[in-house]
Amino acid sequence: MSGGTHDLGLGTRVVTAGRRPEWTAGVVNTPVWRASTILYDDVAHLRASGATDTHHRLFYGRRGTPTQWSLADALTALEPGAEGTFLYPSGVAAIAACLMAVLSPGDELLVPDSAYDPTRSMATGLLRRFGITARFYDPLVGAGIAELIGPATRAIFIESPGSLTFEVQDVPAIVAVAQARGLATIVDNTWATPLFFPAIAKGVDYSILACTKYVVGHSDVMLGSVTAAPGRFAALRDTSFQLGQVTGPDDAWLGSRGLRTMSVRLRQHQASALEIARWLDARPEVSRVLHPALSSCPGHETFARDFLGSSGLFSFALEGGDERARAALIDTLDHFGIGYSWGGYESLALPVDPARYRTATRPDFAGPLVRLQIGLEDAGDLIADLDRGLAAFRIARG
Repeated sequence: MSGGTHDLGLGTRVVTAGRRPEWTAGVVNTPVWRASTILYDDVAHLRASGATDTHHRLFYGRRGTPTQWSLADALTALEPGAEGTFLYPSGVAAIAACLMAVLSPGDELLVPDSAYDPTRSMATGLLRRFGITARFYDPLVGAGIAELIGPATRAIFIESPGSLTFEVQDVPAIVAVAQARGLATIVDNTWATPLFFPAIAKGVDYSILACTKYVVGHSDVMLGSVTAAPGRFAALRDTSFQLGQVTGPDDAWLGSRGLRTMSVRLRQHQASALEIARWLDARPEVSRVLHPALSSCPGHETFARDFLGSSGLFSFALEGGDERARAALIDTLDHFGIGYSWGGYESLALPVDPARYRTATRPDFAGPLVRLQIGLEDAGDLIADLDRGLAAFRIARG
């Protein structure tokens, strides 16, 4: 089955997309095709192969095999209206390749001030080395982005909700401005995935996923993807080929395996995270919960209008306290690991300090922030764990 069957329900598309009969060869899952060299029947076959499009056709291992194509095809099918998807060995690699496909020396990129730190570092580091300027903007600017566009602006990067503080951006308003000005729009859609926010259908040109998170779902594979709108895929693919980007077939196979349960897992992540967020919102030790589905989160109205659901990642600000008190909370937890990334089956807690990264806006909270990844454990057990952590916080805060 290829992309284009967008009349099917999301759960059905997640299960069936990318499983073309010529790739699965009669089994349920596309097998792992490991290949570098592809052999040809004769010289004429070799010459003919190089003279035509090598997309979805064996040519050389770096161009992929049915294992990679199956996952890419499935991700395309999850974004109604998309032309194609390219896979990368990490989410950061996907962001880099997409930006390089869109921007040239002398161009300017607009980046939300709430963006993922590696995205910020790329904008002020790698891109600057290539003569590309980055300007950071208030993520809640909406249609006001028009006033920030200059003669060198070529693209607008969007991350909704934003990393750490979860501001929800008005994507349709930003896209409308970008289309009127002939600018490309790129969204990091990892938090919502296409299941909860169909970015291409909203008019975005490129939708990026750190597939390491919800697509894989098991905290054991680094993987990224970029899905492109019609007319945008060729530039992305050509740039990615020139950069030598390739995803190993074993990683792609694990991504496909995780994808098949993503809709079920996301529903559980959503339900548990909402239950825990609401519980935290009623606690006196918590000054604010930054979960897009709650009214206390910046851009909540936009979330309610544009999103089909919420995932398992959010932050909360403590009521007073310092680094030592926050650490006492996190260190007390039994069911939350301490580590980077998210989207796996296990819960995580992380101290976060967004003010260290901001330049266009200055978030101000009553106390330090904790970011939670809510996994697939029973929500009641996680709440009991957080209750113990908050007790430790109270003691440490004095």
